[in-house]
Amino acid sequence: MKNKKALISIIIVLAVVIIDQLLKIWVKTSFFYGEEYRITNWFRLVFIENNGMAFGMEIVNKLVLTLFRIIAGILFVYYILRITKVDGVKWGYLVCVALITAGTIGNAIDCTFYGVLFDNPPYPFTATFLPPDGGYGTLFHGRVVDMFYFPLCQWTWPQWLPWVGGEHFVFFQPIFNVADAALSVGVILLIFFYSKYISTPLPQKEN
Repeated sequence: MKNKKALISIIIVLAVVIIDQLLKIWVKTSFFYGEEYRITNWFRLVFIENNGMAFGMEIVNKLVLTLFRIIAGILFVYYILRITKVDGVKWGYLVCVALITAGTIGNAIDCTFYGVLFDNPPYPFTATFLPPDGGYGTLFHGRVVDMFYFPLCQWTWPQWLPWVGGEHFVFFQPIFNVADAALSVGVILLIFFYSKYISTPLPQKEN
C-alpha cells in the first residue's frame, strides 16, 4: 500500500480489533457469567454480556443494531481510505476515525458471530468456543462481551436528599470493553480537537 497514512490507519484499526477480540474470547471462555477478578479496589474484570449499544444501553432492535454496525464499519473503512488520499488531513483526526472504526467493528463481530460461536452454559461453567451442540443464538443475534469495571469511588446518599436519599452510588458504574473505549475516546477527541472536520467538506485536491 503506497499511502502511508492509510497503512497506519488500517494498522490501528486491526490492532484494536484484534486486542478487543482476544480479550473477549479469553474472558468468555475463562470466566463464568458474572465472575469478577479484582485487580485493585478501583479496577476489576467482570464478565457480563449485553444486547445493546456501548456501555450496555439498549435503544433499538437487536438485528437493526447489528446491521447498522456492519454497515457503519464498512463505511468508516471506506472513509479512511478516502481521506488518507487528501492533502492536509491531520494525523490526529485519522487516529480518531481509526479508533471509532475499530470500536464499531469490534462490537459488530460480537453481535454478528458470537451467538453461533459460543454456548451459554449455566453457573459455574465457562463458555465453549464452537460447541458441538451449537451456539446460544443465531447469526446477527450475538451478545457483546464486556469486562472492564472501574468503581473509582462510592458512597451512600444522605437520607434527607430527595429521590436518591439512602441509595448507594458507585462512580464509574458502566462495564465496558476495548471496542467501547476506542469508540468513546475517538468520539471525544474528535469533538474537542477536530470538530471542524465534521462540518467542513473534504478538500478536493488528492495525492
